[in-house]
Amino acid sequence: MIRLTLAEIAEITGGRVVHAEPGHAVTGGVEYDSRKIGPGGLFVAFEGEKVDGHEYAARAVAAGAAAVLSTRDTGEPGVIVGEPLAALAKLAQAVVARLDELTVVGLTGSNGKTTTKDYIGQLLARLGPTVAPAGSLNNELGFPYTVLQATEETRFLVLEMGARGIGHIRYLTDIARPSIGAVLNIGAAHLGEFGSVEGTAQAKGELVEALPSSGVAILNADDPLVAGMASRTAARVLLTGESEKSDLRGTDVEVGPAGRASYTLHFEGRAARVELAVAGRHQVANTLAAAGVALSAGLPFDDVVAALGEVGIASVRRMDVFTRPDGTTVIDDSYNANPSSMAAALHAQAAMAGGRRTVAVLGYMAELGEHERSGHEEVGRLAAELGVDRLIVVAEEAAPITDGALATEGWTGSAFLAADQASAIEVLHDDLHGGEVVLVKGSRYRTWDVVDSLRPEEVRP
Repeated sequence: MIRLTLAEIAEITGGRVVHAEPGHAVTGGVEYDSRKIGPGGLFVAFEGEKVDGHEYAARAVAAGAAAVLSTRDTGEPGVIVGEPLAALAKLAQAVVARLDELTVVGLTGSNGKTTTKDYIGQLLARLGPTVAPAGSLNNELGFPYTVLQATEETRFLVLEMGARGIGHIRYLTDIARPSIGAVLNIGAAHLGEFGSVEGTAQAKGELVEALPSSGVAILNADDPLVAGMASRTAARVLLTGESEKSDLRGTDVEVGPAGRASYTLHFEGRAARVELAVAGRHQVANTLAAAGVALSAGLPFDDVVAALGEVGIASVRRMDVFTRPDGTTVIDDSYNANPSSMAAALHAQAAMAGGRRTVAVLGYMAELGEHERSGHEEVGRLAAELGVDRLIVVAEEAAPITDGALATEGWTGSAFLAADQASAIEVLHDDLHGGEVVLVKGSRYRTWDVVDSLRPEEVRP
């Protein structure tokens, strides 16, 4: 964070300074985990259901924190505010306003946000100091937390934006208004909240509505709901995709035996071959969006082409491919799941198999609402249609995946419904002979133990 005195923080947040002179300054980063606080930092004390951050204020100060932002007096130097989350948002908004040389990039979509954010961060780092932290810091806490990592030296701030309702993205863009915004896709994620993909599109489109007329909206030409957002923005529109109407286009897509895609990138009369180092055909769309952001920010075409061949996934449990000593290839895409991302991962597994035996360990997909059963059955059918040899479904709540697979005519594979992750681990390890391609995927923590059982303990997330 930029240097701020406690008096400035109090003025911004509507709080009051305690146990310190008003000129006492915060010179380090902002953290809400006392274990991560650094010298000169600001520790934000949240009062949760299980953990009260106020109890860790003294520990944070002892670790080097300059001050504590809290709702009650902790006995440590700091600022007392009414509500720390709102105060954090005000603080982030004020910091962005003071950084005249900063370019803010916003990113949203149903699938691939975090991965594409990783790519954008790596591309923009070629132009200058960039903040694009690993992980999905895309809500009302993670978003301002990310903003507050920017300093006077930062030139690009890449912000992932999540939404579970109308107005959520508008709230985030009010904190930090982007000048470049990218919408990746509209899919079945969070249908329980939005009710329909049209409702999802309405919410995600709040990003492009926030862009200034001098800005750029990067829109997926291959997704009609995203391409249709062009009418909702005053910014210049750059369409990316594989269709002929794309301004930045990928053609002649090929997927190699390792599941890595290559394509020809076309932009403003120029063309060059891109060889991706990441697995999955769906990475074509993700990297095209990242390229659109980078080109809009001023990265030359040749540099974009070179960089796309080098980008990797910085965030854990997202298309992380590794090989065990027995020759088994594991695809860890277990961070989260919805029907669209499940389909992308299953297609990636099929492309990587090359005749090898395939095992898919799939878990429950949350937030599908009334589409819950049909969404899970759809994934099971696709697994069977793609010829998965062994399907292990984790927990009764995901059982319709098994139903969908077993109901698929002509499928010669087998399915097992595990009661929990421990049961799935036992069955999986008994079933592996070496040389298989194993995909592990589910919503959040529901398959994490399974994939971690396949890793050497020292390299687990």
